[in-house]
Amino acid sequence: MEAPKAKRVPYEHILHNDVRKDNYHWLKDRENPDVIAYLEAENAYCEIVMKELEPLTERIYKDMIDKIPDIEEHVPVQSGEFFYYSRMEKDLQYPIFCRKRAKRRDNLGASVEEVILDVNALAQEGGYLSVTVRRMSNDHTKLAYLENRDGSDRYTAYIKDMSTGRLLADQIPGVFIDESLEWDALGQHLFYITVDDTQRPDKLWRHTIGAATPDELVYVEKDITFTLTISKSRSGQYLLAKSESNTTTEIRYLRADQPQEKFRMLDERRSGVEYSLEHWGDQFLILTNDGAKNFRLLQCPVDDVTVPARRELFAYDEARYLEQVYPFANALLLEGREEGLANVWIFRDGQLDKLTWEESIYVASVAENLSYSTHEALVEFESSITPESTYAINLLDSTRVCLHTAAVQGDYHPENYRQSRWWATADDGTKIPLNAMYRADALDRGPAPLILYGYGSYGVNIDPHFDPLQVALLDLGVVWVTAQVRGGSEMGRSWYEDGKLLKKCNTFTDFITAARYLINQGYTDQAHLAAHGRSAGGLLMGAVANMAPDLFAAIIPGVPFVDVVSTMLDTSIPLTSLEWDEWGNPTDPEFYWYMKSYSPYDHVTNKSYPHMFVTTGLNDPRVAYWEPAKWVARLREAKTDDHVLLLKTNMGAGHFGASGRFNHIRELAGTYAFILDKIASNL
Repeated sequence: MEAPKAKRVPYEHILHNDVRKDNYHWLKDRENPDVIAYLEAENAYCEIVMKELEPLTERIYKDMIDKIPDIEEHVPVQSGEFFYYSRMEKDLQYPIFCRKRAKRRDNLGASVEEVILDVNALAQEGGYLSVTVRRMSNDHTKLAYLENRDGSDRYTAYIKDMSTGRLLADQIPGVFIDESLEWDALGQHLFYITVDDTQRPDKLWRHTIGAATPDELVYVEKDITFTLTISKSRSGQYLLAKSESNTTTEIRYLRADQPQEKFRMLDERRSGVEYSLEHWGDQFLILTNDGAKNFRLLQCPVDDVTVPARRELFAYDEARYLEQVYPFANALLLEGREEGLANVWIFRDGQLDKLTWEESIYVASVAENLSYSTHEALVEFESSITPESTYAINLLDSTRVCLHTAAVQGDYHPENYRQSRWWATADDGTKIPLNAMYRADALDRGPAPLILYGYGSYGVNIDPHFDPLQVALLDLGVVWVTAQVRGGSEMGRSWYEDGKLLKKCNTFTDFITAARYLINQGYTDQAHLAAHGRSAGGLLMGAVANMAPDLFAAIIPGVPFVDVVSTMLDTSIPLTSLEWDEWGNPTDPEFYWYMKSYSPYDHVTNKSYPHMFVTTGLNDPRVAYWEPAKWVARLREAKTDDHVLLLKTNMGAGHFGASGRFNHIRELAGTYAFILDKIASNL
């Protein structure tokens, strides 16, 4: 079967005296039967090509499954008289959420397990299912959770009576996917966030449990560049409604035991000023970048939030990038970054101290902690080769005890693997960190098959987490390298700002610099090098495919954002207006022409491209399916090579691909089989 060809329908869009011819604009109309037929034809072609790789896919899939332990159980976390936890059983697709009644951790063994929510029981055979937010009422009698079955960002809220195990009649449709559901302190009201026609979370509602009256609209965020979230302070005493863009924040707060009162504003939005709010004793804590690029921590009385009443808890340090504060009754934990690594600090008695670890490359983070008054806080540590370990930190004296280390099934010995941090130098002198992991002997036989991963947008950090599924690749001799390119925040706030808006191209050139470094050092070569990235990382893949296709044997763009100009011009597309702070508003000629200078769809030309495997989801609200569909159609028309180009559309899911653990792993195995077939033919 030959690769399908999309028909060309002339279409012109005129802006700023620029005529943009888009012969594949018609693919945006998902109601057109020809569009669905085209996507299904691409899927059929993909299936035929991938059938030849079934033995390799099955081998990788089995190797991955073999790394999964029989039971994965998270460390129980105390809240009141209960310890909450989740577990995954090897033969199940979804997690099971549980609790045990106990006063202390050492009593758990004698306690009876109560299943709060078995997601497997909700699943329908072959259907999509996502369960995100779960919120237990303060009295532990009602569980609210969000469920979705189509892959979009619109979920339905359900409420489970824990005494009977049955769902209440209260059901709330159209709730946003995350940070969108909170109880009041009394368990009588549920606050939730819904979305507008573009799927922007913009409305805050108050629902009274069991009431026949309509829910009350509490607040509407009218600025189309802002989103709205609802959360609760760690103390449980305040509800926090946050309006935010990518650069600006505005927070309103309300005592959780006074749910019928009005929210009060902390600070009005000021362009470029971001902050978060927490509650600690009789004080509010404000983490802000106002006058401090890498954020400083202020405190003020809860009854006087004026600027003159605010004081710094400790001196600001430009080398320390603070990201989150976690108050406990007797101390604070803070998450942040220093020297490119994710760290945790403890603040107690006026002193700030960083938790130290034996490894030089790692990720340290604050785990889920449900209790505010506890003396024991949970902190997690891991690296590329060390499974996640959960530590109990004594908040009174900073001593620690390891409670649990994640199991890896089968024959896994960390000493057989290596993690390294390499540095590539960009043309402007910037040092780009590269985190590598590989078997100890992987670099002993000349250029190795190497997967270079990147993201580089929204300030998102790609850190050296442990993934047992990737161990299956390392055991095949693959070297995995993550390029921490500008656009993330790995090296601080400036790292993000140097990879967005009119500096976005730094993200792409940093990745190319990383690839050339790996080749020049002899770790790999063009014939053994693949590039991989998803979503905004898929944009990175598209830009690199145009700018430096000769460096890679294969490029794997997942749900790629590749038609930048057209999408940013169309405010009817979900979430477009929210992106202007990241990419710029193309109605401004300066941003328009800059975007067009790198937009992958606008730079497809008659030349040779690497092997490519492109994925998308028909119901994706974040990167619409038509972006990769149009891009692949244009690539098929223009490219001069005979390399494989595949488009796989998940016709029943969205941005995150298949639901269910085994479905997801099988998708991964297929992707990796495609890559290894191109860069490690000896397999």
